[in-house]
Formats: sequence, structure tokens, C-alpha cells
Amino acid sequence: MSRTVGVMGCGWLGLPLAEKLLKSGYKVRGTTTSTSKVEQLELAGIKGFKIQLHENAIAGDITNFLSGLDTLIINVPPGLRGNSGSNYVSKINLLLNEIQKAAVKNIVFVSSTSVYGSAEGEITEDTILRPETESGKQLAQSEALFQKENNLNTAIVRFGGLIGRDRHPVNHLAGKKGLKNGDALVNLIHLEDCIQMLITIVQKRYWRTIFNGVYPLHPTKRAYYTNEALKRGLPPPEFESSSSKRNKKLIISKNYLIKLNALYTSIIS
Repeated sequence: MSRTVGVMGCGWLGLPLAEKLLKSGYKVRGTTTSTSKVEQLELAGIKGFKIQLHENAIAGDITNFLSGLDTLIINVPPGLRGNSGSNYVSKINLLLNEIQKAAVKNIVFVSSTSVYGSAEGEITEDTILRPETESGKQLAQSEALFQKENNLNTAIVRFGGLIGRDRHPVNHLAGKKGLKNGDALVNLIHLEDCIQMLITIVQKRYWRTIFNGVYPLHPTKRAYYTNEALKRGLPPPEFESSSSKRNKKLIISKNYLIKLNALYTSIIS
């Protein structure tokens, strides 16, 4: 069995993931869309490739990147905010064709809890997908592309809101007034937990499984963001008073409980 792992998309999550895989004894290849980032990867001991996914073609040496990989982690977000008309599914379908040609068998596809849409109550991996955003819809379609390929061992990871390092929503909410949905539950996950989860899946070879990646504690937005703002010396956000029972989305992972118990190592701060 090859110990070579490819990380497609070495950005905010992908780069520290690739670095941790390297420290864990794997040979690691990584992709980026810029020449300068390729050099950064090489300096870190990661074999770097400049590769860009387009709707009609893949730019870069995708053949050599995929050749001989034991596992490919696909961490390429749709990037469909605003009025983007990009067809993410077409890009992923082209990548899937190259994966089949290269005979890579083990896939970890990084998705999002946005595939559940605005469903409320307890959300598990068995919850019916009802995406509402364009990004969520195309992620759900992309998941299905891999799930229907019986010759692939695909693990799908649906992360909640990613936080950590220089990324935290409280920085944008601090001091704002009249915010809605203060009683909604927080569904977040720390960067370090994302990395630990993905590496555990690769190490334990938990293929053909779907995981929700969300920290198991779910305070209300009002309580959580007030506390986080005060910890950082920021003015806390103010939420409208509400006794609504709506927006009680609680995302959990029954597959964590079965396979990845005690996975979480970081607090959501």
C-alpha cells in the first residue's frame, strides 16, 4: 500500500492538513493555483503542483499529481458566492474522470453542512439533503458523483462553520446591533479538529462513510458570540429579544459516535 496522499487545494485548511500528514509519515503532494504557492509547498517538503479546475479542462499536470496516490483529499470549495455562474459540478466531474484514469481508489471529499439547507431539529448524516444555496446544491450533486462510483472508496465530510487561526465570525459581528436569530444554535468546528478528523479517516481507512464535522457543543448564538467577544476585548454583538423555537438546528454525527469517538481536541474558540 502506498503511503502517498494528495491534497487538492492547499489553502486555509489544505496547507496545514498537508503539513500534518507529512509529520505523520506520509509522502504528500499538494495543489495550488499560484506559482508562488508551489514554491511554498516545496519548501515545506510537499511536492507541489499548480493545477486549476475549469469547467471544460484541467490546467496543469493532473496526470503526474494523481499517479500512484493511495488517497486523494479533495478540498476545493465551490466559490459560488455573489453572482458567480461557475459550474462546480462540471469541474468535479472532469476531476473524477482523471481519478478513474489514474486508478486512485481512496477519496476524501470535503463538503459542507449547507447541503442540509434550512432543515431544523437534529441533523445527522441520514437527514435528507435539501440544499437551498447554489453552493449547497452543487456540493450535493458533486457528492452524488462519487457515491455512485462503486469502484471508489469515498468518505464524505460535511463541515460546519470553520473557525481557527485568523478566522472567526465574532470579528465581523462585534459591536453590531439588532442581530436576528440569537436563540439559534451554533454549529462550528475548529481548524485543528478538521485536520485531526481528516487524518483519522485516512489512517483508519474509514471509507464509504459520511461524517458531519461539527463540534459537539451547541450554545446559542447570543451566548456564544457574547462570550467570544468579551474574551477578545471586543464589544459584544446585540441580538434582538426572541423566544422563537425556530432555528434550532442541531448538527451531530452519529458516525463520529461509532467510529471517531473522542476525536475533538479543540474548543470552539
